Order: sequence, then C-alpha cells, then structure tokens
Amino acid sequence: MPIRFDGRVAIVTGAGNGLGRAHARGLASRGAKVVVNDFGGARDGSGGSLTPAETVVEEIRKAGGIAIADGADVSSFEQVAAMVERATREWGGVDLLCANAGILRDKSFSKMEVADFAKVLDVHLTGTFYCCKAVWCGMRERNYGRIVLTTSSSGLFGNFGQANYGAAKAGMIGLMNVLAEEGRKNDIRVNTISPTAATRMTEELLPPHALALMKPEAITPAVEYLLSEDAPTRTIMGAGAGSFAVIRIMETEGINLAQSDWTPDAVAAHFAEISDISTAKALQGAFEQTQKYVGQAAARAGIKL
Repeated sequence: MPIRFDGRVAIVTGAGNGLGRAHARGLASRGAKVVVNDFGGARDGSGGSLTPAETVVEEIRKAGGIAIADGADVSSFEQVAAMVERATREWGGVDLLCANAGILRDKSFSKMEVADFAKVLDVHLTGTFYCCKAVWCGMRERNYGRIVLTTSSSGLFGNFGQANYGAAKAGMIGLMNVLAEEGRKNDIRVNTISPTAATRMTEELLPPHALALMKPEAITPAVEYLLSEDAPTRTIMGAGAGSFAVIRIMETEGINLAQSDWTPDAVAAHFAEISDISTAKALQGAFEQTQKYVGQAAARAGIKL
C-alpha cells in the first residue's frame, strides 16, 4: 500500500521555499494537515515575512490539501511553543515534525564573527531542539511521533567556510541519537536527512546544469519515508538528485594495549591495526563502546565479566 498520512498533523519548518516547501506540499498531497512554518527571512536570517509560508499554504489548498501558515522564529522557544499549541487547538496535536529551517553565514574560520557562529547554531541546532521539545510531551501522551531532523554533508564530512553551519549540523546527529533512544517506548521515531538540492543555500555553489538535476522534490520521498508509520529510527539518510543512501558512523574494533604500552609511541606503532576499517561497525549506543573497551581489557587480564 502507498504511504499515506491521512489524519496526521505535520509541522514543517523553513517551509516557505526550497526543501521545506517540497516537504510540506508532499506531506499534504498524501493526506497530512500541515503547518507551513517560515520566518520569511533572507538567507542570512535577516528580515522576516509571512508571505512565503502563505504562498505555500495557498498552493496546498489549491491542490486540495489542508494547511495553515505560521511565522514562528524557531530560535524563540516561546514562538515555537505557541505554534505547537495552535496546531493542537486546530487539529488535536502534532504527529509529525520535519525540522528543516536554517540560515547561512559562511566565512572562513579566521574571519568568522562570534555573532555569526552563535546565530547559525541558534537557528539550526537550538531551533531544532526547541521544535522537538515543543512536540515531545504530546507525542509521548499519544504514544506516537515521527521526527526528521536535517543535517548536512558539511557537518558529517566538512566544508570550507562553514564552521558554524557544520558544527550545528553535526550536532543534529547527537540530538537524534539520544531522542531516538528516549522515544522508543512511546513509538517516537527520530531520524535525520542529509540533503543536497538546488535551493537558496546552494544556488551560488553549483553550475546551472548541475542545479537542474537537484530538484528539492527529489529529497521529499526520503523525508516522507522517515516520517511514515513503518519508519526506522536513529537512521541518517542521504538524498539528492534521485539518489538515496544510508550514512553510518563507524568505529573500528581496535586493539587493547598492555599497560606497559600505554605510550604515544605504542599507539603510533600499532596505528595501522587500530585503524583497520575492515573491522568497523556502527555502535548502537554510548555504553556499547564502554562495554567493548572493558571487555577487551578484561580479556587481556584474564578476568571473566
């Protein structure tokens, strides 16, 4: 059966343009009632207008969908909480959250102002936390929730001139990991999308023929899947230009050194074995790493755990 969202209420932040617009329209086309949230600012976060969100709402309504516009600034918890309260009054609660809002203030690290670093983290990371926090209690009460955070290859793999953006986007992974664990008993599934698309944020970085391949609508199927009834949890999906992938953070098996070899020289001597990627796997929780290290040390010492 096709994935549908009939009876579900969704909030999509940053939905006045680009990726968020595509996600909001896609969810509405599959039956969701959508809060189209957009502060309506420029790419650097300045300004503000409800017009972009209202335009998307009109597009959804013309296509037969149900939506309302909201201009909450995600970097204000009071405004985010009011948005969630409004959706709850209108439609009974919030089932789905796609935290997509973001800004760019790119500069090389030596030229980056402290205020620009703080503002990008405030919108991306803190704003995503605010959105999750505002919907969390309601999702727990109803024993159902689907949340998609938005990371970036800049945070996962690095990109020149984006220390602020990369730090914020890497933080999404830590937030997802913890929320996915805490949400399991209440069927709240939390995943992350790492998109690459032709948007206001990328239009100056790629030639026109490449941008033509990178429609925002190519990302939306992955977001819809991660918000669906049968979604996984704690999964990072990459998507762009019709390509889809899963991204994992891996740790090698490593080795245990005798106490006499707890020296940088011994680490250097064994580094090839320590970094052998053929033994790598994705750990399922922080304590799994601790258990592995203690297990290796116990085996060396002949201690049975």
